[in-house]
Amino acid sequence: MSVDRGFPAADAAARIADITRRLYERRSLDVGVAAELVEHAAAELPGAEYANITVTADQFEIDTPAATTQAAIRIDDIQRRTGEGPCLSTAWEHRVVYVEDLSRETRWPAFCAEALETTAVRSIMGFQLFMTGKSIGALNVFADRPHAFDDRTRQLGSLFAAHSALVWDAGRRESQFQAALASRDIIGQAKGMIMERYGKDANQAFEMLRQLSHDTNVPLAEVAAKVVDAAQAHPR
Repeated sequence: MSVDRGFPAADAAARIADITRRLYERRSLDVGVAAELVEHAAAELPGAEYANITVTADQFEIDTPAATTQAAIRIDDIQRRTGEGPCLSTAWEHRVVYVEDLSRETRWPAFCAEALETTAVRSIMGFQLFMTGKSIGALNVFADRPHAFDDRTRQLGSLFAAHSALVWDAGRRESQFQAALASRDIIGQAKGMIMERYGKDANQAFEMLRQLSHDTNVPLAEVAAKVVDAAQAHPR
């Protein structure tokens, strides 16, 4: 049963800002950060009993990087099968989507029928979370009673989603940066091995890697990794 927490909106907003600031400072996209985001959403947003994050590239490519309960995962599974639902609509079409009573909902008929049959969910509110390249996300909260959410949920949820988007973007950028460093290091190792083995200079070694990448249609970093692996497996 959802509990009306009855806290002042200003206090909740301050807690949300503090929560997301601490997560932002970690600059991470690991499972722990995503899990903390949904746990805090379920705890801080009025009416919420559980929560999840939905990430989607299209209506059939749906991932749930974090959820507080199996029921929240189940909702995304249904949307993946039916290709429709409120979390998808939140991500792709609207900043906020509210399902007041799933048993009376006329949008997404296939989703609603299965969700009503297999889950206890009756209220859903989703907030568009981020947009990065071809992927879009939504932060979603759920309750087992109808009409569980109100304007406070909408306002605080929108604030939480905006802050969470910053956390997610910071983690994504850090992941990209670390991947770029790793790629640079492996390319450098491969160049050094080619220079040593074939008597090439740095530019010639890089051109050999680049040409091999082009000819095989394999990313440069992967080609470099294969060169390093082969050299280590068969040392001179």
